[in-house]
Amino acid sequence: MEQDSPWKEVVEDLLEDFLFTFFPEVYKEIDFSKGCEFLDKELQQIIPISETGKRIVDKLVKVYLHDGAEKRLLIHIEIQGYKQDEFPERMYVYNYRIFDKFRKDVVSLALLTDDNPDFRPSEYRRSRLGCNLIFEFPMVKIIDYRERWAELENSTNPFALVIAAFLKTLETEGNVQERYSWKKKLLLSLYERGMQREMILKIYKFIDWMMKLPKELNDELYKQVKAAKETPTMPYITTAERIGMEKGLAQGLAAMLEMKFGKPGQRLGQRAYQVEDIDTLQKLMAKVKRIKSLPSAKKMFDEIESPVAN
Repeated sequence: MEQDSPWKEVVEDLLEDFLFTFFPEVYKEIDFSKGCEFLDKELQQIIPISETGKRIVDKLVKVYLHDGAEKRLLIHIEIQGYKQDEFPERMYVYNYRIFDKFRKDVVSLALLTDDNPDFRPSEYRRSRLGCNLIFEFPMVKIIDYRERWAELENSTNPFALVIAAFLKTLETEGNVQERYSWKKKLLLSLYERGMQREMILKIYKFIDWMMKLPKELNDELYKQVKAAKETPTMPYITTAERIGMEKGLAQGLAAMLEMKFGKPGQRLGQRAYQVEDIDTLQKLMAKVKRIKSLPSAKKMFDEIESPVAN
């Protein structure tokens, strides 16, 4: 399951809620009134994409503390679905690389979204001939929230719905009808909590992206949610806003193709704007990350367009 893109966006969109939920000790030290700055370009210079792979989201963000000091904060979200012995070492390596570049304090955080209950790395150790290294980092295991489901359902914290959506995505793998039911329930719950439209859009996007459904079921779900009785606290996602989501995905896909293949990729990227389905656009973006040649990218578009042509 391709999980990196929705997690990357939700961390950027809801950084304050993310830290408040998973790392409260870090959250209380940060002065969010001064804003924050994501340092993606700088991080890519330190950590090549080939090292991270497609199952990991690495975020580096500059924040300000209440005491006025400045600190670089590395938010590292591990989204792979299996145990990986190299993970603690990678956390240590990334931490010291960032410190070496910026010469600022670095806090490395790990959110593990795999479903292995025994995989709980929180430190890296190395020792030889009296020379000892111990690197410890805060770690949260998201499946632990399964035992706190009632808390998630009753919480007013926006990130509770993010956690709930992810857990139900894991639980409904291979069961389309059950996923449909849970996705509908979570989307309606999103509206019923009285959030502002901007927050609704951000979490709606995560749920829609994470809890994938066949197009016909997704369309039916959208109609049912839209038809739900409107109140001042239930501003459904309008057709215009849904089109806006599609346009944003198409722009991202086109930019990715241009970055990988130059002008030929830019020309091919124009075909992204002809795709009018969010789920298809998300799948295309996931494939583009892995393909290595322009012909493969062209074939990708040919395959989704051929049914229409026939």
